[in-house]
Amino acid sequence: MGTALIYLLVVVVVAAAFFGVAALVFGRGEELAPLAPDATPTRLPSGEIAGEHVRSLRIPQAVRGYRMTEVDWVLDRLADELDRIGAERDGLAGRVAELEAARAGAAPGNIAE
Repeated sequence: MGTALIYLLVVVVVAAAFFGVAALVFGRGEELAPLAPDATPTRLPSGEIAGEHVRSLRIPQAVRGYRMTEVDWVLDRLADELDRIGAERDGLAGRVAELEAARAGAAPGNIAE
């Protein structure tokens, strides 16, 4: 009977030591703090977003997940739209620069206000 108690005591001490080492290595099991309401783990540049940024975007999957083909299609469509809008914006900016240069080249007395 005394030997069984010694074995039991040794098992308890080894289990407690194993638990202590595991708790030090892996932490106490606390959860991470939730993200701020406006934060996301998905990264996009803070400035202008181009189609290449959207194409390289990968949304993390959850247990219940999402249909990857549908999300990829939406991202491709969004990337194409961003490319189109960016090209249109650049064209309009170029046209504005041309008009401002033409206006600056005109005689100051000929400008109607």
